[in-house]
Amino acid sequence: MRRVDFTLNGRNHSLNCEDGQEKRLLELAAYVDARMQELTGGAAGHEVQNLIATCIVLADELMEARAEVKGLRAGHAPAPIIHQPPSPVAPVAAPADEAKVVAAVDTLAKRIEDIAARLERA
Repeated sequence: MRRVDFTLNGRNHSLNCEDGQEKRLLELAAYVDARMQELTGGAAGHEVQNLIATCIVLADELMEARAEVKGLRAGHAPAPIIHQPPSPVAPVAAPADEAKVVAAVDTLAKRIEDIAARLERA
């Protein structure tokens, strides 16, 4: 196991990953950070809310992609994609347990990696 350091929303974080997966973890963290900045504007002092909002949007995008892949495998034509600029997500004021959110993000990152690996093999 390797420990990888990265930054999300201006804050330093570390995660363990399997040997050889460091570059991928850094790529994923950079993607999440970019999406978080795009979606929330990086509102200072709202790290947990920004992570939650970003995770929800990423989960929505992932579910849409999975449905599209499933449809393509079933021989259905893909629905036209209408690109709309994302609207900023206002952070909610209620505080949350950051450790739980970080653990949830870790779990989602692992699931996203697993799904991406399966899609690459398909």
